Amino acid sequence: MHQREYALELISEVCLAASKPAITPIDVNIKLTSKQNDDCIGKAECSEEEDRLADQTSYQRLIGKLLYLTVTRPDIAFGVQTLSQFLQHPKRSHMEAALRIVKFVKSQLGQGILLSSTQNNTITAFYDADWATCPLTRKLVTGFLVKLVTP
Repeated sequence: MHQREYALELISEVCLAASKPAITPIDVNIKLTSKQNDDCIGKAECSEEEDRLADQTSYQRLIGKLLYLTVTRPDIAFGVQTLSQFLQHPKRSHMEAALRIVKFVKSQLGQGILLSSTQNNTITAFYDADWATCPLTRKLVTGFLVKLVTP
């Protein structure tokens, strides 16, 4: 089960058809912060004018489409979940990270979930939480994975 056509439409919609594919969905060393967090710690690396995203709705639309794509692409779920935390006040760095995920999808269009036709299936679920991940609110981030195992 895959969403190849949907992924191709997404790539063409964000005008990344001619771009170079990315090897990983999100940069490991990237530190994404909210505007609220930047204001709290007094971060002044770049001015608000430079980092503010001009079109908030395009970011929200892109994240919504990527969330739908995670149904068959669990490899992008962590990155999309991380970026979905910044829907209210996205910055340019958030949009760049979202576009990197689209470039990663471009590199592996045929990826999906393989479903077996056998009757002997086992469901396994995993859950994890990262306590106090957000430095400003000290809220936790949770995640889960439900795996269908076939013999």
